[in-house]
Amino acid sequence: MLIRIPHQRAEQAKRLAHLIGVEPFHKRSWAELGFFLASSALAGAAALALGALGIAGLALTVGFVGVVILSGGLRVARGFGRWQRALAGQLLREEISGPEPFSARPGFFGWLRACLGDRAGWRSVGYFVAKVPFTVFGVWFALSIWVEALFGIASPLTGGTGTARFGVFGRLLRYNGGPAPGFGAHVGVFVTGVVLLFIAPWTMRLVVYLDRRMMQLLLGPNAAATRVKTLEESRSKTLDAATETLRRIERNLHDGTQAQLVALAMRLGQAKDKLDHLGAGGGQDADLGAVRRLVDEAHRGAKEAITDLRDLARGIHPPALDTGLENALATMAARSPVPTEVAVSIQTRPSRAIEAICYFCAAELLANVAQHAHASRASLSCTQHGPWLRVVVRDDGEGGAAVNRVGSSSSGLAGLADRVSTVDGSLSIASPPGGPTSVTVDLPCHA
Repeated sequence: MLIRIPHQRAEQAKRLAHLIGVEPFHKRSWAELGFFLASSALAGAAALALGALGIAGLALTVGFVGVVILSGGLRVARGFGRWQRALAGQLLREEISGPEPFSARPGFFGWLRACLGDRAGWRSVGYFVAKVPFTVFGVWFALSIWVEALFGIASPLTGGTGTARFGVFGRLLRYNGGPAPGFGAHVGVFVTGVVLLFIAPWTMRLVVYLDRRMMQLLLGPNAAATRVKTLEESRSKTLDAATETLRRIERNLHDGTQAQLVALAMRLGQAKDKLDHLGAGGGQDADLGAVRRLVDEAHRGAKEAITDLRDLARGIHPPALDTGLENALATMAARSPVPTEVAVSIQTRPSRAIEAICYFCAAELLANVAQHAHASRASLSCTQHGPWLRVVVRDDGEGGAAVNRVGSSSSGLAGLADRVSTVDGSLSIASPPGGPTSVTVDLPCHA
């Protein structure tokens, strides 16, 4: 009986084998090794400098000089943290945002109080204190494998001398005492070194990953500062969106509806003058036709003004949402020029603000499908996952959709992203060239 491996699993196994095979020769692996070596050296220098300052400050803490030394040590720790983030950015392409800037108070004593109360400085000290035992662990767990691998591969040239005595594999590649090793021993050491060469990048990657997490936690902005910054950005975007909406309404009222109402008033005034002239008894037949035309024009202008006002009101809050988000989305999909399947699963009704954002996002995305995607079919799903609402619009069009921030930020996908971010939501796009396109919007159910 023949056992056939599914094609998908065979492809996955092939990709995994290729990944393992090329990893030791990938630029990223050597960059991570270089980062570990450079950051370990920087951590050693930081530990020596901060340790000396800390010991001196504690030894002289009974006097004023000790407080000054400790304050200076915290400022130095900030500087070492800045260098560490720069090192991660250059070698790992890991952009770690800096902590909140140091805010000195007026006067020398104010500066001392600000330094001693600088949380970012204390977190930098904590990072380099933790970095010392972490570096020892990295040398034993990851760097030793690199050294063992390189010495093992070079053993035919070195005769097996100089191999490492430390690390996870200990003395695996060292020859025991006795007569000179034969050809088989050389081959065994060389093969072992090759095997370790393919293991070394992954152990180093684990160590560097843990170091990244420590840097993000201790050398980046704290959670409270990040949250405040996010709220400030969301508030700014909300104010900008509200201002843009008010300007649009004012412009539409001034240029459209107001002009139509003024024309309506003028036509009604002319009709009134004609009626007064009829009452005076002159040219009834001709004047009746003119009056009828004026009244018809006034009636048509009134209907257009009502339509414009209805459109403005719908832009502020869609009346379709009065019966719930499910019916509103179903009605919207039924009116879409592209055949659209709808799937809605909501347990609890979201707040009105979230419903409006969800409706406008779905409307904009379906409009983009109809105008730009050249799609034959689309789907719209809205599902609730705990306290979150997820809206997904897919199409089988030509793809290539992206957030374009050229021009006004209140239009297109850029406008949707800004509008969603004001309530701590997110928008993601998967649209490779040739399609298909999938746009996902995550919103909190209540905001």
